[in-house]
Amino acid sequence: MSTPLHDDLALAYRSKEVPPVRRIRDGVWSLPIPLVDSALRSVTIHVVETPVGPVLIDAAYDTSGCWDALVERLDGIGHPVESVRAVLLTHNHPDHVGLAERIREVSAATIAIDREDDFAHQHAERGGFLDQLSRALALSGAPEATVDDMYRSALTIARHPESLRADLVLDDDEDLVYGDVVIRAVRTPGHTWGHRVYAVHDVVFTGDTMMPEGPVQLTLPSRPDDAPVRDLLDSLARIRDLGAAIACPAHQYPYLDPAERASELIAQHSRELADAARVASSGATAWEAAPQLTWAKPWAEMGVGTRRFALMQTLALLQSIDR
Repeated sequence: MSTPLHDDLALAYRSKEVPPVRRIRDGVWSLPIPLVDSALRSVTIHVVETPVGPVLIDAAYDTSGCWDALVERLDGIGHPVESVRAVLLTHNHPDHVGLAERIREVSAATIAIDREDDFAHQHAERGGFLDQLSRALALSGAPEATVDDMYRSALTIARHPESLRADLVLDDDEDLVYGDVVIRAVRTPGHTWGHRVYAVHDVVFTGDTMMPEGPVQLTLPSRPDDAPVRDLLDSLARIRDLGAAIACPAHQYPYLDPAERASELIAQHSRELADAARVASSGATAWEAAPQLTWAKPWAEMGVGTRRFALMQTLALLQSIDR
């Protein structure tokens, strides 16, 4: 577990409350956006103040409640939403990209995302989320009836647009310049194929790749040669080596010493990979291996959605083993 930057923000998370707006350091703010009827409770948009206007890291869900909260919180720190200069997206999940288009409509902000998470590119290369899920379930070795149940259960969480057009599609690591503020955009796949972290001053915005508590959720391995855990381990090493003093994830709370946290997660996911390798030594499929791995809830007690999550994590582990 990591050392919180502010104890009250960690307490709010653990008490299942929405944390307050907080200045992280000079020129950097966290704006927790409440989520209604969501186990996540909130998603944090971070603000980097620059001479040419505020730059946002991520954009919450596309709901009226999230929009109203963003406008109110931006106004509260002295920045009307119309003044936003750019929206830098860590990845393409709906709780991160949702309001980007609406922000651009009122401010002419530039939207940036990694090429592998750019929807147009991803649809051409891999298809949409449901296409990827369908192929991943087929790779898992689960019985056909189970695959059908798991796919149907995912429809309720997959009802979101995948049509956002980015103004800036990022390929390699890049320095994004806003007046005299330079934001480093670093490729960190593993949670998604095009996940990025952004670093400025002594702060790294880690999106969903490096929470202070818990493991990293892995992306869907929809091709036989996909290896999300190997990608993630490389990405964690890159974050570790950035030299940042503060990590600001999109959920939970900001914390100190991201290098130490990255090392902890490298060790944790390496152990998971070794455990999966032991189970897979008998040639087990993901469906056969998943009940033998350790989960927060026993396999026998899981519902369809939780089993789908565990099965996809297992497939990601198995496909990352050197065999």
